[in-house]
Amino acid sequence: MNFPTMIKQPSAFLPVAMSFAALAVVLGHVAMVGVAREADEGAAAHIWQILMAAQIPVMAFFAIKWLPRTPKQALLILALQASAALAALAPVYFLNF
Repeated sequence: MNFPTMIKQPSAFLPVAMSFAALAVVLGHVAMVGVAREADEGAAAHIWQILMAAQIPVMAFFAIKWLPRTPKQALLILALQASAALAALAPVYFLNF
C-alpha cells in the first residue's frame, strides 16, 4: 500500500485532522481573547485537551495495525501525525497557556 492510499484510512488522517482542529482552537482563542492569562480554564482549553488526548488511541490503533504490514509508509504517517501534534502543542508552549 502506498502513501496516498494509506493516508485515506481514517486511523491515518483523523489524528492529523484532530491536531489541526486543536491548533485552530488555540489560534481562534488567541485571535478572539488574546494571550492574557485567565483565572480559570475556559472551553477552548478543554476542547484542546480533549482533541489532543483523543488522538492517542487512534494513533496507537494505526501503529498496531499498519506497522507490521507496511512499516515504511506507516512510519511516514506516524511522523506526519507526530509533527501535526507538535504543531498544535507549540502555541500553547510558547504562549504559556
